[in-house]
Amino acid sequence: MSHTRLDSTLSLLQTLVEFDTRSARSNLELITFVREYLAGFGVEASLNYNASGDKANLYATIGPRDRAGLCLSGHTDVVPADGQPWTVPPFALTRENARVLGRGTADMKGFLACVLASVPYFVEHCRTLPIHLAFSYDEEVGCRGVRGLLDELARAPFKPLACIIGEPTSMQVAIAHKGKRAYRCCFKGLAGHSALTHLGVNAVDFAAEFAVHLRRASRALRESGQHDARFEPPYTTVHTGKLNGGIALNVIPDCAELEFEVRNLPGDSIDAIVQAARRFAEDELEGEMQATHADTGIEWQELVDYPALAADPDANWLREMACELTGDETLRTLSFGTEGGLFQRIGIPTVVCGPGSIEQGHKADEYVEIAQLERCLGFLERLAMNLPARVPGYANA
Repeated sequence: MSHTRLDSTLSLLQTLVEFDTRSARSNLELITFVREYLAGFGVEASLNYNASGDKANLYATIGPRDRAGLCLSGHTDVVPADGQPWTVPPFALTRENARVLGRGTADMKGFLACVLASVPYFVEHCRTLPIHLAFSYDEEVGCRGVRGLLDELARAPFKPLACIIGEPTSMQVAIAHKGKRAYRCCFKGLAGHSALTHLGVNAVDFAAEFAVHLRRASRALRESGQHDARFEPPYTTVHTGKLNGGIALNVIPDCAELEFEVRNLPGDSIDAIVQAARRFAEDELEGEMQATHADTGIEWQELVDYPALAADPDANWLREMACELTGDETLRTLSFGTEGGLFQRIGIPTVVCGPGSIEQGHKADEYVEIAQLERCLGFLERLAMNLPARVPGYANA
């Protein structure tokens, strides 16, 4: 027998998927829908806008507003579907047997639909300890959007006691993930005829030399850096993803661009890794470039920066409660990033647990299994029933 709120979940998921909330577009239509939906149950939601006003985070409290509760958090943006071999319309919900397909069904509108379908239940049962909802924008492009909301929460009279982020984990509890920082390095050289290489500054050569340095740094981390067997791979990685430059074989290239990322284990200093790379670029490469021509060099642009989520002793009660409510004692770490480290940074203990698999996210014909949505609905129902008794300080409330 299916869960009593499954039909409403699928209806809500259909609506959410039909909103084209690729990160390059506005999410305001979706946010307006959610705000009006919550208002229908007497739940007031506040919005936190970006600088241009075309995107917003949503924050709502269900239950008493004079105390902190548990936050359920997820992002509203999705990755593009362009160029992928979809066999169904990406921005529509298609049901095929025991799964539903559409962009964002796994990552992570399936979780948002389950939360929204559970709102009437939360309104009825969350009388002692509130549940907060936090729906963000621009997670897929570096966890950018939620920062404005978290700035507000850090200053608020009551910030959440803890947070569950509903990224797809097959409804297992994840307690940690790596952080990430990414850069674009623009190498400015000096063009010339390739027969006179000594008179030019070959930007591609220097970018390639930097790529080799990054590869060696990655090898050193793999061979002698910090290891944590809970992660795959179990060490911090450095990866060069793009390297472009040059216009013709017989022209000394005067520009090149290289993009690289560092994915660090919790506790591994990403600052030290980046600073070492900068020192090599400035001391070894720029010095040689400018010895030939002063108006050359390397410009750095930060693309992504979000912190790791560390296994937090202060979150033991949250981890134990989440495992009990899922019925699965498995504790996971994640190879992908979430907004969890940002919540943790302002003192909100956080775990990650949501329906679906990240293996289906970002792919053509992305899907979530209906059984996963039902498991999430059951989890949310048990959460609302058990929340006060499991939160430190509220056991006798």
